[in-house]
Amino acid sequence: MRNSKMQMMSVLLAGGLLLPVAGFPGEMAAAAPVSTEWSEFMELDWAPSEWTVENERHKTISTEQFAELINLAAKEAGSERLITEVSQSAKINREVAARLLDEMIDVPYVEEMIYQDIPISSPYASSIGVITTAGVMKGNAEYTYGYGKPLTKGDAAVVALRVYQYLQPVSVVEASISDLQKAMTSGRVTSAELVDMYLERIEKYDVEGPKLNSIISLNEQADELAEELDAERGQSGARGALHGIPVILKDNFDTADMPTTGGSLALKESVPLDDAYQVEKLKEAGAIILAKSNLHEFAFGYTTVSSVSGQTLNPYNVSKVPGGSSGGTGASIAASFAAVGMGSDTGGSIRVPSSFNNLVGIRPTIGLSSRDGIMPLALTQDTGGPIARTVADAAAILDLTVGYDPDDVTTAASVDRIPESYLHYLDPAGLNGARIGIVREVFGSDPDINKVMDEAIQDMKDQGAIFIDDVEIPNFKQINSYASLSAWEFKFQFNDYLESLGEERAYKDLTSIIESGLYDESVKTQLMERNNRESLEDESYKDIVLHRTKLAQNAVLKMMADYNLDALIFPTSANPISEIGDEQTIGDGFKLSSFTGYPTITVPAGFRAADNMPVGLDFIGRPFSEPTLIKLAYSYEQHTQHRTAPALTP
Repeated sequence: MRNSKMQMMSVLLAGGLLLPVAGFPGEMAAAAPVSTEWSEFMELDWAPSEWTVENERHKTISTEQFAELINLAAKEAGSERLITEVSQSAKINREVAARLLDEMIDVPYVEEMIYQDIPISSPYASSIGVITTAGVMKGNAEYTYGYGKPLTKGDAAVVALRVYQYLQPVSVVEASISDLQKAMTSGRVTSAELVDMYLERIEKYDVEGPKLNSIISLNEQADELAEELDAERGQSGARGALHGIPVILKDNFDTADMPTTGGSLALKESVPLDDAYQVEKLKEAGAIILAKSNLHEFAFGYTTVSSVSGQTLNPYNVSKVPGGSSGGTGASIAASFAAVGMGSDTGGSIRVPSSFNNLVGIRPTIGLSSRDGIMPLALTQDTGGPIARTVADAAAILDLTVGYDPDDVTTAASVDRIPESYLHYLDPAGLNGARIGIVREVFGSDPDINKVMDEAIQDMKDQGAIFIDDVEIPNFKQINSYASLSAWEFKFQFNDYLESLGEERAYKDLTSIIESGLYDESVKTQLMERNNRESLEDESYKDIVLHRTKLAQNAVLKMMADYNLDALIFPTSANPISEIGDEQTIGDGFKLSSFTGYPTITVPAGFRAADNMPVGLDFIGRPFSEPTLIKLAYSYEQHTQHRTAPALTP
């Protein structure tokens, strides 16, 4: 894209071994140390022997030598992009190398640079911008490119390695938001190509192959949206971290351009009047809603079966459930059908499928993220949040979906309690000195899960965490005695939701949906029982809302204050993952977050020895303590690396 290259300004921006890219705010994409890359180059089977002599690394090279090496790297990468215009010279300077590399590299938009050693009238400025944006050849210090300096043999070897890597096909399998954003920024792939790659995987593994059945509907406008975002990137650069990134939504998030079914045949053609608040924020950030995922119908359970789509399977073992109720999002993100996904959580519906699919899930503090436009189950406990393959990706989504929304009054509590970016808390040393309480009361009796937890605790101790073992939850027996609020609130809040769909809606209330019979038989009893509620003025309901919430919140806050704790931990599910067709129970740990409204993040902790299925670890904290939880979870994730892709969806 030669026209975009001409947008290069005379003031160029920074390189050294650090290249700022259109990725996460505040994140610097650190290149590998040159010495490390030199070693990596020497291990390539195609690296010419004359280029791998250690004591010749600092020798200067000719233009012809440089072009020959770079063309070899390109050919080995399977590319037909070659350097063709070579002038003879005894040695090649860094700016001339940039011009030659520019022949084989196109970037959609040259990012502003801050190199201070490039002459204003330099004919090489545009090329330097291109190859720096692509990450192929950077400056020799933060503010200097090394203009006029010769390229050494070692420099050329590292550049050849980067060219070889740059020209490799991009894979979306396990790719992070940052990976994909860098690939689009550097010109290696377009958003339209990403959409196609994800759609191919959905066809290959969701519709065919293991037939995970995680997707309810595809966005027919995804390709067109991607092309528009690619064009925008070429004109003005990326909006931010989510620009052109495909996302999957649990199909209880309202989308004005796609049906929102809640998993029910009764709502198969129901198109809301506008987007959910969090969906609107994702779109504003440039995210592409690629698909809507299956869920346990009306978010009623943990196995993810619905009348509109049937049973979703777990990609780690198709005889197992994927968790619920956001099981379609969990299975699809684990199988790399999109970069990240969104789920909702009333009683574990983000945390459980994240755990069962070896993922990271964040249930935010109630009041941090708007529930407007998310089909309700029980608003006293409902919230929506990210499901991702990494803590960094979950934090990036959280950044863009939190904040005050006048249509959800609870979010007023978030004002002045949101950091500049949750990504600032991605601290690999975050566990050092952290005080963490172990809530063994909710561990359960499964020996494999408890062994995984004990290993996780030791791993965190090795990173400097301080543990208070077997902290007790005050009044936990009484807290557990209270009934589910969804049994009370669902009818009334769901009827309000149906009313928000407008006068043309197919069903005016829950009664008319029950009469239609268009729902899975497994949820009939729950629908009937909830519909029999006559009012929320009942003293039993008020007792739950007032006393259970207060008891639970005081219990968690007191426990944490008594021991000066940063977080509490326990297994996301105390029980193993069930076989398809069996009931799934998860124990009582989820209640600490669901009953208090306090935040929880779940991260992969390992696998059960008995069935090699994933086990998740929950960190729960005080209200609006997401930064602390992200710091702890990220540190644990980085030092253990338990996330592995499912073998069934390579």
